[in-house]
Amino acid sequence: MRSILSCLALAAATLLGTSSALAQAFPSKPIRAVVPFAPGSATDQIGRAFAAEMAKALNQTIIVDNKPGVNGMLGAAEVARAAPDGYTILIGTNSTNAALKFLMKQLPYNQDTAFAPLGYLGSVPLIVAVNNDVPAKTLRELVDMAKARPTHVTFASASTSQLVSTEMLASMAGVQLTNVPYKSGPAAMTDLIGGQVNMFTADFAVMLPQVKAGKVRGLAVTSSKRSAAVPELPTVNEALGLKDYELIAYFAMFAPAGTPADVVAKLNAAINTAANTKELQDKFANIGFAVEPGTPQALAERSVKETAKWGKAIRDAKIEPQ
Repeated sequence: MRSILSCLALAAATLLGTSSALAQAFPSKPIRAVVPFAPGSATDQIGRAFAAEMAKALNQTIIVDNKPGVNGMLGAAEVARAAPDGYTILIGTNSTNAALKFLMKQLPYNQDTAFAPLGYLGSVPLIVAVNNDVPAKTLRELVDMAKARPTHVTFASASTSQLVSTEMLASMAGVQLTNVPYKSGPAAMTDLIGGQVNMFTADFAVMLPQVKAGKVRGLAVTSSKRSAAVPELPTVNEALGLKDYELIAYFAMFAPAGTPADVVAKLNAAINTAANTKELQDKFANIGFAVEPGTPQALAERSVKETAKWGKAIRDAKIEPQ
């Protein structure tokens, strides 16, 4: 009996040692970071910048893989189905991890339980802009134009932030706009510049360079305060005399549910190291991107609050699930 117990103890110790060695070895191969939006989008730009800095911290390659479609649902679903070993992670957003459950009648994953939070990346406001040939020079003039001709003003959307921000604005301003959906933000921007749509509300990464270049006309920002990156633009609240309008896009990383805690801790440490690098902060300072390092638990708590916030915004805007 003593011999059997000794063998069992030795086997247990061996298994624990193997498990510990595997954990210490992570990552021992390239990590795949799924961006659920198109190349050139804000999620893509920010995700790639973080991946590059995280790769240095982890001493391992991180391959960015764009899987756009259905407001980020396709890419998020792929990560939800992946092995929970830390080698497939999601560059998530307010779309994939807060709003989608209210925009879709059915998701191929449970948004609340399918992911293990890794770390918050940061947030960025949006800019409401119009094609240069639109006669409205201010947001108030655009609203008046929409009131005079209901459904005549068209707006582009390629993400949840873009759709909800505009529908929420229309609802609060008491106007009817016509949505023109796009597969990617850059494609929507091309059509805004070309005049195929009148209006587009998009994050600073996509919109600000075009506003600065004079290719489109910025009318307002969607944050509660003016942005230092474009201080001449009023907030939506200022422009329309509102007080409760605010909608910003945010970005965070997630792994499949069940990813080991020690692997989550290593990935979180790499995220925070990346967020604190001067190179990354300088890269996005001009688009109003605010990095916010934190713990996985802090992201979990934020996700609960953001899900409730986006659910209310979608209901208030009377957006029907598809």
